[in-house]
Amino acid sequence: MARLLLLTDARGASVEVLPALGLLGHRVRILPTEPRALVDPPESDVVLLDARSDLVNARGLARVLRAAGLSTPLIAIFTEGGLTTLTNEWQVDDVLLHTAGPAEVEARIRLAMTRSVSATEPENSQISAGGLVIDEDAYSVRLRGTALDLTYKEFELLKYLAQHPGRVFTRAQLLQEVWGYDYFGGTRTVDVHVRRLRAKLGTDNEALIGTVRNVGYRFVSSQEQRSLEEAANSA
Repeated sequence: MARLLLLTDARGASVEVLPALGLLGHRVRILPTEPRALVDPPESDVVLLDARSDLVNARGLARVLRAAGLSTPLIAIFTEGGLTTLTNEWQVDDVLLHTAGPAEVEARIRLAMTRSVSATEPENSQISAGGLVIDEDAYSVRLRGTALDLTYKEFELLKYLAQHPGRVFTRAQLLQEVWGYDYFGGTRTVDVHVRRLRAKLGTDNEALIGTVRNVGYRFVSSQEQRSLEEAANSA
């Protein structure tokens, strides 16, 4: 059950603005579309904005809410004719036609809440594999605590491979993903950078970047590393 805040001046409230809401089990709080009524709004999971008739006022209110720091998903409710006024200036996360059925309304509310949770979750900027730690924010790489001196492209290549452990990439794929579509050099560039990376990783760790004969390169996963170490120790 979601907590919904409906901003509307309609007398019939949710029944008039979005009839499908009456068929869903969400808790709906209603406030008028006046800025002073939103000074201390109740907590909500999704804000619904009535934009069926007074489009100018609705757009202005949406922008005021965003300027005031509203981070809650904002869904505007339109008539079909009102959709022609919709632009990025509205600063809403999604829209609904007031005639939308309960299944669509439920789906859009659910998606809005899911996106909101994903956006607030802190992203892990580090990639760890065995003793290798790649810090994307700091553009640094440490191997068992020792910093590696990598060039920008060496870092980007190592990071890209480490983001997809076990997956095999052709030289052409790596050239496209790391160097970009507008790079005119040949795939030999990839071989050169892999060779330099292996040299900087050292003889004990150069196997982190594996070669797949006649195909390309891949990053050896942590599980594979452990298996190789166990095999070496038992030999």
